[in-house]
Amino acid sequence: MGSEHTQKLPLIDFNNLNFEAKNPNWELVKSQVYKALVEYGCFEAIFDKVPLDLRKAIFTSIEELFDLPLETKLLNVSNKPYDGYIGQYPVVPLYESMAIEDANILEKVKSMTNILWPDGNKNFSETIHSFSEELIELDQIIRKMILESLGVEKYLEEHMNSTNYRLRAMKYKGPQTSDTKVGLTPHTDKNFVTILYQNQVEGLEMMTKDGQWISYKPSSGSFVVVLGDSIHAWSNGRLHSPFHRVMMSGNEARYSAGLFSTPKGGYIIKAPEELVDEEHPLLFKPFDQAEFLKYYHSREGARDRFAIRTYCGV
Repeated sequence: MGSEHTQKLPLIDFNNLNFEAKNPNWELVKSQVYKALVEYGCFEAIFDKVPLDLRKAIFTSIEELFDLPLETKLLNVSNKPYDGYIGQYPVVPLYESMAIEDANILEKVKSMTNILWPDGNKNFSETIHSFSEELIELDQIIRKMILESLGVEKYLEEHMNSTNYRLRAMKYKGPQTSDTKVGLTPHTDKNFVTILYQNQVEGLEMMTKDGQWISYKPSSGSFVVVLGDSIHAWSNGRLHSPFHRVMMSGNEARYSAGLFSTPKGGYIIKAPEELVDEEHPLLFKPFDQAEFLKYYHSREGARDRFAIRTYCGV
């Protein structure tokens, strides 16, 4: 199915909002967030709290990361699937990525950095940490608005404490042709919330509920917020987890950084009882996301378009 260019992602302005204190625009923005996440599962966010120099620095750092020799990048390994260095995959030959666990904890970032740069790389570590810290505030504002919209804000502290944060750096090489090539195959995210920031190279596409693709045209001042399967299940299906993909053409590389709020291992994801009733019967059995990921990354799960339903659907 071809790209659909007539639709745009909802655009929501988060400036002058913060997690601790509500301002007069809180209720208006909250209603916009909830509507967008029910209808699209994603939206474009304006959040000027991330300074311009930090926005520029994150791309400098990502380019520096992927410019390292392949043998150096391969030193970053993980016992979690797809959390170390990813590259050289025949099905997505344009794609490279590397995950940085606990990106909001400077010492953890430094430990990962020292694997790739044995003498350390202060600018890289501090940029990754600072950028993650800024986006965590946006993540928490959004999740607070979600819980309030659903009338389950009494679970807010538990929900916030249930997550870790991972920053994933990504590069998509230009295919050196005007023909469109797959950068990343269609998929849903598996976490709670993803916040993406990218350079000016187009490629990201989001699927609507009726199967149309929306091409995202990036601006230097905005982020893309995408919901994952974990919060889709936790909300008992009220919030949408959209398929998305990357389609590349031309010569320029697309660089992006994604902050992922991810359920901690051992935390059981289950819909609050307030979200289950006769009109909204339970859709998903309680599950541990770490165990779900084992299925998703299995040979069977990798071919399963709706893995969350197969794994724990009622």
